[in-house]
Amino acid sequence: MAKEILVGVDLGGTSLLAIATNTEGKILGEKKRKTRAKEGASAVLKRIAETIRDTVHGAGARLKNVRAIGLGVPGPLDPKTGVVLHAPNLGPTWNNLPVAAYLSETLGCPVYLANDVNVGAIGEYALGAGKGFRNLVAIFVGTGIGGGIILNGKLYRGTRCSAGEIGHTILMADGPLCGCGKRGCAEALASRTAIEREIRAGILAGQESLIPTIMEELGRESMSSSVIATALEQGDALTQDVVARAEYYMGLLVASIVNVLDPEVVVLGGGVVERLGTSYIEPVRKTAERYYLNQLDKDRIHIVETQLKGYAGVLGAAILADQSWKRAQKPKATKPT
Repeated sequence: MAKEILVGVDLGGTSLLAIATNTEGKILGEKKRKTRAKEGASAVLKRIAETIRDTVHGAGARLKNVRAIGLGVPGPLDPKTGVVLHAPNLGPTWNNLPVAAYLSETLGCPVYLANDVNVGAIGEYALGAGKGFRNLVAIFVGTGIGGGIILNGKLYRGTRCSAGEIGHTILMADGPLCGCGKRGCAEALASRTAIEREIRAGILAGQESLIPTIMEELGRESMSSSVIATALEQGDALTQDVVARAEYYMGLLVASIVNVLDPEVVVLGGGVVERLGTSYIEPVRKTAERYYLNQLDKDRIHIVETQLKGYAGVLGAAILADQSWKRAQKPKATKPT
């Protein structure tokens, strides 16, 4: 086993996953727990620390062997100070919270924060579908839609560290209300939440659907990606129509990104994409290609499914931790007197 290991953590509103890796990205140990966000930030931070300890011990190591820890958090944050500014999926107790400082003091290791979809993009770029390319955009489709941008081999954060909010690209003026409070966002048109909203609206309007029966059989209260996939497999007409519209809007979103950035690779991931696979990717690709401004060499733009799936975020967080630690070791240049 390597003398030093890295830890990556992906914190979600429902669950948190931690892995320990060597410096080449090989997973040595992992641990998953429920987030239990309703208990508040203090309780969740203690659970994160406990999960990291268990992960490190499961890898046959000790905390003193940990070079650095990377943590992907949903919502805007300040990566320089390690402060979470706002985390809607976790609750108000996370506002302006010095997460990195708390975990670093508790565990005795350097801790670095990044947005959860940004570390997902880093993971896919370094170890997944984007390996070997220099320019990548990753889009993760689940409850919402998030994205990360890699330009010339580096994560693009933007002027205010808020780049990559791809889900809030406006695709329909005065369209459906988004969770952000605006209307017509891609998230309000193509996320799993949007798909669920439209299916429920169709059922209320009197359209027949197998969805209620499937949810009951699977014991689901919410319309998970598995429920949607099962309905599609069983030929549910309402679900087919709604998902086809969501795929169309995702295609428009991808085309808009390609027209602005012209990346080599667009990686699609998240629960919806992972569950539906090629049947989702192909319609999105066809729509996107139809709306490219530059119609030459369309095959040079690769629209692909995630390779790392649920591990993109944790692997990306571990890579981010290593990169950030190495930068911190470099001596700072002094200004001449």
